[in-house]
Amino acid sequence: MTDPVPASLPAPPYYAVVFTAVRTPGDNGYAEADERLMKLAADQPGFLGVDSARGANGLGITVSYWRDENSIAAWREHAEHTLARVRGREQWYTSFSLHVSKVERAYGFTRPADV
Repeated sequence: MTDPVPASLPAPPYYAVVFTAVRTPGDNGYAEADERLMKLAADQPGFLGVDSARGANGLGITVSYWRDENSIAAWREHAEHTLARVRGREQWYTSFSLHVSKVERAYGFTRPADV
């Protein structure tokens, strides 16, 4: 496994879709579907990157980054993503929230390797 790093993104503006969810107990096919959807999303026009984390308590946050709102809408309507959203409500999540925002400013920090 490689060391985690934040997504490398272009200069703003771009959009962030913040998906915060609490998982149900058990996998129920989630890991396989999640891996497939991440690969599909990465192939979509306008996809810029993703950051994701999940705590031991089941709370997870995934932030996907997109060039524009049309790209977000196209991903939302993708057939496999649509099926996964249905399965998420039926099997994978006890609750979730989704927020879409326009990123106007962004900056970061990386510690030099020799420190």
